Amino acid sequence: MDIDGSCAIDADVPRLNWRRRRGGHVGGGPRDQHASHHAVRLAEDPAEHVAAYVATFAGGSGELLDRHYEPQAVLLPRPGQPITGAAARIAAHDHLLGFGLPMRAHTRRVYVAGDLALLLVHWSIAGTSRQGYPIDLRGTATDVVRRGPDGRWRYVIDNPFGIAEPEGPAAP
Repeated sequence: MDIDGSCAIDADVPRLNWRRRRGGHVGGGPRDQHASHHAVRLAEDPAEHVAAYVATFAGGSGELLDRHYEPQAVLLPRPGQPITGAAARIAAHDHLLGFGLPMRAHTRRVYVAGDLALLLVHWSIAGTSRQGYPIDLRGTATDVVRRGPDGRWRYVIDNPFGIAEPEGPAAP
């Protein structure tokens, strides 16, 4: 572990090269990979967005989780690797949900400007996955949400690893 509390995730874990950081308070985990398609609670206050997201995460459905995003929203499942579109986001959600572990998250700061808000969030997913791998994902997210015409807040940019540097060779 580095002095700042970060360390690389075990390279033997498939598709995981993320970095971890301390955090987490609100908890919830996947109950069933085939969760029923019930109504998703979307936040009417940006400070409630993360709690609503974690509650949906606990349901175990990537499709339901994607309802917390605007159609053209950007998700960075790894530092420096943005993806867009519902299909790509749902695949990323399903990857995390596949571990069968709860997510814990704590909103540290909320800055609102009209219908936009910046959320700073500590989060973690930790434990032994369904596949038997130890998982310890952590980050301090810098997320942007927007209030829609229905008064509900959704991700425009979901950047779970905040200012973490992309892995690999440094750009010149």
